[in-house]
Amino acid sequence: MTRLREMVAADWPAVEAIYAQGIEDGEATFEVATPAWNAFDAGKLPALRFVIPDESGALLGWIAASPVSSRPAYRGVVEHSVYVDRNARGQGIGRRLLDAFVAGAEESGIWTIQSSIFPENAASLRLHETAGFRVVGRRERIARSEIGPHAGAWRDTLLIERRSTSVHASEHG
Repeated sequence: MTRLREMVAADWPAVEAIYAQGIEDGEATFEVATPAWNAFDAGKLPALRFVIPDESGALLGWIAASPVSSRPAYRGVVEHSVYVDRNARGQGIGRRLLDAFVAGAEESGIWTIQSSIFPENAASLRLHETAGFRVVGRRERIARSEIGPHAGAWRDTLLIERRSTSVHASEHG
């Protein structure tokens, strides 16, 4: 397996394909379609986008984050997404991506990383727990799935977060 690297625009077709798998599977997101590259690029922090290719260069997974708010008080808080190709799940790809992401986030002064995960997505919950995330709340019947195996069903999400042990909000303000 090749080394983890920063995501570049040329990765978009493969990133989009892996993202589409997550949408189709119905356990990763409420999204109904992948965005265009321009929208994805505009919404994600450039320094916190990583991919892992295999030996042939095919992408096995990706991770990226968005700021949770444009307000200065939240400049150290991001919401992340991590997606692994169906054929590469269970091989440690998600953990490698998440470890690199956490390190990059701390280097960038991020003090809180958060995400929402469906309670049924046990693999993602385990992955995040091993990386220092904790469940901080359950959002009951927060939204209705529009497509996939849960189409029409109201779904809960678990809000998870990881607080940095080395970056503190007081240092940035």
